[in-house]
Amino acid sequence: MSMSIVCQRFCRTGVALSPRITSFLGSSSSIRRCCEEHSSRRGNSSSAHVGADHRFDISRTIRNGHNPRRGSFAMSTAPEAENPTRPSIHPTVESIRSARKSYGPSVSVGFVPTMGALHEGHLSLFRAARSENDVVVASIFVNPTQFGEGEDLEKYPRQLEKDVDLLASIGVDHVFAPSSDTMYGKNHVTYLEPTGFDKTREGIARPNHFRGVATVVAKLFNIVQPTNAYFGQKDAVQCVLIRRIVDDLNMNINVRILDTVRERDGLAMSSRNAYLMAEQRDKAPIVYKALCAAREVFESRFARGMEEVDAAALQEVVENILRTEPLISEVQYVAVDDLETMQPLEKVGSGGCIVSLACILGTVRLIDNIVLS
Repeated sequence: MSMSIVCQRFCRTGVALSPRITSFLGSSSSIRRCCEEHSSRRGNSSSAHVGADHRFDISRTIRNGHNPRRGSFAMSTAPEAENPTRPSIHPTVESIRSARKSYGPSVSVGFVPTMGALHEGHLSLFRAARSENDVVVASIFVNPTQFGEGEDLEKYPRQLEKDVDLLASIGVDHVFAPSSDTMYGKNHVTYLEPTGFDKTREGIARPNHFRGVATVVAKLFNIVQPTNAYFGQKDAVQCVLIRRIVDDLNMNINVRILDTVRERDGLAMSSRNAYLMAEQRDKAPIVYKALCAAREVFESRFARGMEEVDAAALQEVVENILRTEPLISEVQYVAVDDLETMQPLEKVGSGGCIVSLACILGTVRLIDNIVLS
């Protein structure tokens, strides 16, 4: 990169020559002199130049292993909501792989796989990825292999343009948005079969669901090659499964599980909440209320000196509360499982457990869970 280009990229932004930037510029005294001269001419008016031009030019330097958002130099910029740079959209495997290969081996890549219809729960994952990585990649793909017969594959909300706008406001760099034909060609026959997961309570309720999840996540990891991958705790069995995949297949990926993000009334955020009618939405917080009741039972019994709690007692209190709501037409399950394996427990000791449930409210299937420890 020539001296004039480097000078233009930094001087146009109004960035002061801190030791970090000096380190980035290298040992060339001529570059530093040039920037210092521009700086002195600008005086204190440089902040007016910080905006879209700066974000566009500097974003390109990421490809050379330098991240303007963190790392070897830091910049004072306008809020991300102002003039955000839209992420690059990649509809093909070849395109996203080419982008991934353009980064040096020292560049960390954060990855958040989604099915789109983004909400604040998703965005919290992207913010974490943005703060912890040099480059952030999203995938938006409604995966047909994890939907069963009679499920909502066809009506699942698809809003790519709106999702990309949200991702731009956070500073996501790349969006992988493939078609089903791209991910599953006409001769596709290979699937991952995660032994035992179809026997979890969620797996029994959704046959072959975790086969589809395991397959698509493994494919996405192989395509994107992330350093860190981010998931939400709301899908409890999925979180355990993904850690199992990474460990069993010796993938060099750090899996980050973040807490469930909830509405103010406690309802776990979900793209499917959009299906709820107004009256159903008003009643939906009872799901979290039931889980909190299980936590109260767990904590009160340990507070009285008990060393174990019957799993059946936790299940009973959750089921009893759910059944008080007439709009809940079915309680599919309430499970008390091991935190690491999602295998059912009869007794819960000091190691804790995860209490999870699925129910039908109106016509909408809701899932949620709470970790007790």
